Amino acid sequence: MPSESKFQNMTQLYAHAVKSFGPRPLFGTKVAGEWKWTTYAEFGNEVELARSAFAGLGVGKGDRVAVIANNRSEWAVGAYATYGLRASYVPMYEQQLPKEWHYILADCRAKVLLVANEQIRDRIEEVRGDLKELETVVVMTGKGVPGKSLAWSELLALGKGKPVPAVEPEDNKEIAGFIYTSGTTGNPKGVLLSHGNLANNVSAIHAVFPMSDNDRSLSFLPWAHSFGQTVELHGLFSMGASMGIAEAVDKIIENLGEVQPTLLVSVPRIFNRIYDGLHKTMSADGGLKKKLFYAAIANEDKRKLLASQGKSSGVADLKHKIFDKLVFQKVRARFGGKLKYAFSGGAAISKEVAEFIDNLGITVYEGYGLTETSPIATANWPGARKIGSVGKAIPGVRIVIDHAATGDDKNGEILVYGHNVMQGYHDLPGENEKVFTADHGFRTGDMGFLDDAGFLYITGRIKEQYKLENGKYVSPAPLEEHLKLSPYIANVMVYGDNKPYNVALIVADLPALEQWAGEHELTAKGEALLAEPAVMKLLEEQVAKYSSEFKQFEKIRKLALVSEDFTTANDMLTPSLKVKRRVVLKKHGEKLTSLYDA
Repeated sequence: MPSESKFQNMTQLYAHAVKSFGPRPLFGTKVAGEWKWTTYAEFGNEVELARSAFAGLGVGKGDRVAVIANNRSEWAVGAYATYGLRASYVPMYEQQLPKEWHYILADCRAKVLLVANEQIRDRIEEVRGDLKELETVVVMTGKGVPGKSLAWSELLALGKGKPVPAVEPEDNKEIAGFIYTSGTTGNPKGVLLSHGNLANNVSAIHAVFPMSDNDRSLSFLPWAHSFGQTVELHGLFSMGASMGIAEAVDKIIENLGEVQPTLLVSVPRIFNRIYDGLHKTMSADGGLKKKLFYAAIANEDKRKLLASQGKSSGVADLKHKIFDKLVFQKVRARFGGKLKYAFSGGAAISKEVAEFIDNLGITVYEGYGLTETSPIATANWPGARKIGSVGKAIPGVRIVIDHAATGDDKNGEILVYGHNVMQGYHDLPGENEKVFTADHGFRTGDMGFLDDAGFLYITGRIKEQYKLENGKYVSPAPLEEHLKLSPYIANVMVYGDNKPYNVALIVADLPALEQWAGEHELTAKGEALLAEPAVMKLLEEQVAKYSSEFKQFEKIRKLALVSEDFTTANDMLTPSLKVKRRVVLKKHGEKLTSLYDA
């Protein structure tokens, strides 16, 4: 990144935040029904103790401290304490399988492991015998076991009276963190992100995004996910903002009302739930309320169409003021009443959903990147925004479209150059050769194109793309995102590799179907509904409706219905909520291929 980069390394970023925003609230946690807030100064004191304790446990330059925990203050304490010792932080998800924890701990050769609770500690103990480098396990909530683990309070006690000052890296290419890829096609790969990768990515956020120390988020996107970690944790921390930590996914709406965030950092799945939930609510309420809501949405669409043509309408603007007071303010009140903007990443958000959220008065800024790009490569920002695109290259980054990789004059493989490109995959030289160009560009594996103004559009994933019998190529992920807009479809996987046409495995939204069945005099309940011809007809109509913009060869001809959703627990979703297609096919492949037999 050019010399104007605000931060050169993560130790520098930490020192700036603690010094500049000491008395301001940082992390909020709900305890016994009340939100308790930790200040920047209090957080800094805990980081100092943890750093000294880690040093006492032998952690130093080049060592690894790993963590298995959801978002919480201790997670961030561990990260910044580790950076200050020139060691690397290695996050994992609580929802991951023990075999994945074991693989990552062995691969990164962690010396210290922080875990959320005693249950995770006990599961680690079962496989700890062959983890020779793992010397210390620390339990964030719970008691230590002599000779096996320390409690969090015991760790901090080790650091009292033994201050160890933070040290900046001698070279900003030193590794600050390993973030392991989701493992959709095999074992996770350890992405090596340097101090410069992370600090310069945060500096680019300062250059283009509208955030300040008056902002607050509700944190639910895992910090173990590169998007949540860089944009929310490091980005907001560096700006003096505050983060309320959500209790659980099913508490997000309730917590939004309590924390009253000004911004959200999320993946499309959450915005899809907001979109779906509001449509279901309006359908259930009916009457004048429903008419007002959809009239308000239609008016916003009209205003934006006129604006795109350089026009305006005094009548539409007057209606906007009325509708905002009667409709949109009440909707925003459900999210705390202060929500101004939302940052979407991790996957492409449907244009329909983005426009819908935008119409509510919550400005959506969509970006693009991968773990390997720290993660932000492109983004929309104030004064440079096109809904449907993933924005322009952020400062210090360059995007190149490689048409040779796809043989397509419009869509090519997206290559990323700049300060954000990872140092490589840990101990995988062969994989590094596959993804780096001769001039150190990163091959993303994603397809897309740049418009004349430099806005990037994503059109699919090369590895997920498959060819039909007629030679046409299909990118399933964008199609699936459209289909999931149906209130009756909880999840979906499109399939058709070397087949004459596409079929789809539909995970039915059973609560929505049960309500529909009750209104249509069907007596079946739960999974039994999936055997009803009327339900199959409904879902076929829904697929037709939400695939109306698909090209003819992309259309879905036949459906297979299931009730079990894709989740991390059944290993059909990665922790970052990507579908593990090989796992889904292993379980449901016969059901899908049988659709071609008739």
